[in-house]
Amino acid sequence: MDAKSLLIIVLLVAVAGLGYMYYDSQRSGISIKAPGVDIDAK
Repeated sequence: MDAKSLLIIVLLVAVAGLGYMYYDSQRSGISIKAPGVDIDAK
């Protein structure tokens, strides 16, 4: 696997992750969970 393929895979995973987070926030208010930070707004 060369660097170009790895970069494409990383971008696809990032887009999928952000897309899921956006879908989840639209479905049930806004919820941001990170280490040390927990923001939940309905």
